[in-house]
Amino acid sequence: MNQIFQIEGETLRIMVPKDLDHHNCISIREMADSIMMQENVREILFDFQNTEFMDSSGIGVIVGRYKNMKCLGGTVAAIHVNQRIKKIFLLSGLSKMIMIYEQEA
Repeated sequence: MNQIFQIEGETLRIMVPKDLDHHNCISIREMADSIMMQENVREILFDFQNTEFMDSSGIGVIVGRYKNMKCLGGTVAAIHVNQRIKKIFLLSGLSKMIMIYEQEA
């Protein structure tokens, strides 16, 4: 597992890169799904600490992981969301599906 993905108990933390776009979404999606199948993941936590840009491909990655976790009875949340990313969450409707935490619980 590389530095983007971290397992903490039943939580898969995904350290979202600077740009979450079509260039890196496929690998993030495939790796996250692989980890979900191998580990007992009950929550995915997208950490936007280093993220400055997200396009529709990034939204798709988040929605897809949300649907997968919902089928497994798990949850998806986001943390360290800056104003630009928060606006994308609001405009896309992601904020209605996914909890946004200001800081870690």
